[in-house]
Amino acid sequence: MLKPSVVSLRGTDSQLEQVSGEEWEARVNLAAAFRVAAHLGWNFGNRNHMTLRLPDAPGQFLMNAQNFGWHEITASNLLKIDLETNRILTDTDMTPGPAGLNFHSAILRAKPNLNATLHLHPKYGVVVSAMEEGLQFFDQGGATISGDVRYHDFEGLADEKDEAPVIVKELGDAYIMIMRNHGLLTVGRTLGEGFTYMASLISACETQVLLRSTGSKAKPLSPEICAHTANQIRTRSGGRPRGDIEWKMYLRLADQIDPSYKN
Repeated sequence: MLKPSVVSLRGTDSQLEQVSGEEWEARVNLAAAFRVAAHLGWNFGNRNHMTLRLPDAPGQFLMNAQNFGWHEITASNLLKIDLETNRILTDTDMTPGPAGLNFHSAILRAKPNLNATLHLHPKYGVVVSAMEEGLQFFDQGGATISGDVRYHDFEGLADEKDEAPVIVKELGDAYIMIMRNHGLLTVGRTLGEGFTYMASLISACETQVLLRSTGSKAKPLSPEICAHTANQIRTRSGGRPRGDIEWKMYLRLADQIDPSYKN
């Protein structure tokens, strides 16, 4: 599909702005991610955030406003923000959540190789985040992400700016963070990569919770086989971002759910 060179963007506040074709494509993709996440039951209501760096303006990124539930987000009602957390459309009354804004912007500012961040509170993920042992790996899907998981202890509402550098440091070069007693965070070089990591993480959390609920003694995979499996995935990818094929599938799903996300 050819990208238009310029798109007229009209938000819910009736403000009209000319945006590039690259920005419009980013908006459509991020809006699709919100709709699919809502459809899959990953997030409810208007809390939590996903961001995507603009390909033609790497000092700026798109983020959802608190004004909309994830099932309501469209390409037009996403906020555009710079890395110093200044809104580009300053006269809109739509606002991002301050908690998410701080650490999402900090990650993108500190890690120019990353272009997407996702933070959610899926129920299975919250449950595992409160388990003392953290995430364990019981199946092939979980093993593929086993080397990419980091942890951050709960410090209260994540709206303190001094917490953002801690999150960045603890994340390191990994793509996944379990925020203890809180929720889940994934990042990616592409939106598809971050989304695919989140899908794998939520699945691993769900597997652990369901196994624990059976009352049977579950046998986690050994660290050695987890490391071997994760290395197999890295070798097969050849250093390329994960999730390209999966992301195309998710875009098709977004179209089937409700194509109004493209508005």
